[in-house]
Amino acid sequence: MDFGPEQVRCTEEEALANLRVVLELCAAGEVRCSEKTSRPSAATVRTVGVHLVRGDFYPEEPIAAFAWPLLLQAGGLAKLDGTRLRLTPKGRAALGKPSAEAIRGLWRRWLTHAVIDEFSRVEQIKGQQARNVLTAAKTRRQAVAAALATCPPGKWVDVESLFTAMRRGNMSPTIARTEMALWKLYLVDPEYGSLGYEEHHDWEILEGRYTLAVLFEYAGTLGLVDLDYVDPRGARDDYVDNWGGDDLDALSRYDGLVAIRLTALGAYALGLADAYQPPAPRTAGTRPLKVLPNLDVVAVGDIGAADRLVLAAHAEQTADRVWTVSAATLLAALDKDRDLGEFVDFLAERTGHDLPDVLRTLVSDVERRSSQLTDLGHVRVIECADPALAALITRDRAIRALCRPIGDRHLAVRPDQEPKFRRALLKLGYVLPAGGRGGGL
Repeated sequence: MDFGPEQVRCTEEEALANLRVVLELCAAGEVRCSEKTSRPSAATVRTVGVHLVRGDFYPEEPIAAFAWPLLLQAGGLAKLDGTRLRLTPKGRAALGKPSAEAIRGLWRRWLTHAVIDEFSRVEQIKGQQARNVLTAAKTRRQAVAAALATCPPGKWVDVESLFTAMRRGNMSPTIARTEMALWKLYLVDPEYGSLGYEEHHDWEILEGRYTLAVLFEYAGTLGLVDLDYVDPRGARDDYVDNWGGDDLDALSRYDGLVAIRLTALGAYALGLADAYQPPAPRTAGTRPLKVLPNLDVVAVGDIGAADRLVLAAHAEQTADRVWTVSAATLLAALDKDRDLGEFVDFLAERTGHDLPDVLRTLVSDVERRSSQLTDLGHVRVIECADPALAALITRDRAIRALCRPIGDRHLAVRPDQEPKFRRALLKLGYVLPAGGRGGGL
């Protein structure tokens, strides 16, 4: 596995873009997570990773691609529908609002409503699932956030200096509940490799690795800190004297983090700044799309992954930089709960010219057709012996508001109206046998 040379990753601008990317992926039904653990599936991690603006931090080690689906869940922007992650009304609203507001909300919600314990991502340390071993993750998470808030915006802080400040400033995210709990944590062998042995549970091994996980996977993904990092293999040697440690390339995927720099977005999310001014777009003054009268949408400039996902949801890609809008593609978008008004606004913003009348007419026609059908929910269908009985029931003052005729012999009754319907039938002199099927009126 090739992690590449030392890198400095400025995360702020890409995080603002990546939030929209992942929200669009959810809107397209491309994000799946475990119903039991809420963690993204391996296929979802690959999908998210491919669409991230600059890819993940390491080419073959998911960090940001793993974190984004969890952050959306914790922040209430998406929720599981079976195994598929669906946008909530709050998530849909976030698509039309400044990303900085949503990112600040995601970070603050993560501190109190995180979906996982970040320490579980340090898989080389075993025994975490044993009872009464780990402290509350919420308390640990807030300790790291407090330490992060001490970092001066715009200045690099190496992680060793941060570790020292955390230990001296009473900001340590203590991992083990007790000294006895340490004996249940181990690397390779639960007896010989136990972290309970003296000098085998140094602060850097437990609290330090937890801090690196929070900073790299969550603060870094959200653009709160810029990252200076190297290949994690061999980056730290503080664990190699533990039993089995010399056989491990790294104790965690976060071992390569060297330094962090608090961004303007991070200062805003942490409450250190009252307002946030996003960086000026690199293509300021240009509009990347053009909509032609034949309903082709042409990319005349650079468009991001999120914009491509919006186009894919509403149009068919017919060439490398061309998407064609049609009634069929707009109906398909509506079927996936997309808002056509938002699509029109999207095109208007990114074209800078008046949209063709033919496009607005098509959108209006499709919206009109979509409004001609209404989902009334589930009903119970009652079969009458003959049309005369059906007419008698539907004309009765006490019953007619509780059912709807279907043809000349059938009645539709909403589940919530069924008890009243049954009582009214009794007064009329009829009964609907219990058990449903086979007992027609």
